Amino acid sequence: MVNDCLRLYVVALLLLLLVSGCQINPATGQRQFNVLGEASEIRLGSEAEPEFLRDYGGPIPSAGIRAYVSNIGRELANESERASLPWEFHVVDSSVINAFALPGGKVFVTRGLLSKFTSEAELAGVLGHEIGHVTAQHQGQQISRQLVLSGIMIGIGVAAETQDEDWLKVLGVGSQVGGTLYLLKFGRDQETQADELGVRYMTRLGYNPVALIKVMELFRAEQGAGGQMEFLSTHPAPQSRIDHLSAYIRKHHPDFEDLSKYRFEVETYKKVVLSGIAKMPPAKHNSQQ
Repeated sequence: MVNDCLRLYVVALLLLLLVSGCQINPATGQRQFNVLGEASEIRLGSEAEPEFLRDYGGPIPSAGIRAYVSNIGRELANESERASLPWEFHVVDSSVINAFALPGGKVFVTRGLLSKFTSEAELAGVLGHEIGHVTAQHQGQQISRQLVLSGIMIGIGVAAETQDEDWLKVLGVGSQVGGTLYLLKFGRDQETQADELGVRYMTRLGYNPVALIKVMELFRAEQGAGGQMEFLSTHPAPQSRIDHLSAYIRKHHPDFEDLSKYRFEVETYKKVVLSGIAKMPPAKHNSQQ
């Protein structure tokens, strides 16, 4: 009898979470399942941030490059639907080719990836893509699914009004979850959304959206050459993304060849970033660490 009551309670609880966790995302306009409130996202990202900074060699030793990337990132974030988040943009001293974002607006890009870009627009495309993962709350959706499927919710009494509360605190899940954030692979639909949002944000600042296709082509080439591509472990299928982006840009930005409207900023990027990286000592972190 007790087991039957507990089973019914758990089913009712999960149904409550499914209902209370469904909301319309302002960036995508789609209904999504995410039980994490904004406070939870921010706390989770903030708690995981030091770990990722440490594991990727810390900040690069160039204040100029750090400021350059951060300024572009903040300009892009200001064009997003979640401009009020406490956005931070880190350039880490790692030779691997990677970029990723934590919930709440903590974005990381490696020195190795920056060294592969040829323009500011390519940087803006990748930062816009990572901002898109945050504005679309993809990490929160993944974590919410894992929390439900793993049964962490079982036996914990909550009320419907807790949908905007700090669910991680309610569930007893602390910063240890942060260490697994990077291991969450995004699905094809989430990658498509992040790419489209990246195009949205970068074109609002006048960057040529074709630059994001160039980045995908870079990833494809590096993948074929056996490069240190951690990015593809969580951001898969560059060819399918190239195909989709090409069609999306032709549809929504048919004037992409108008260089008076859309810019690449090749020389600026070369002067600030590429020349700066060339003067640095070897990166503190590599794929063997």
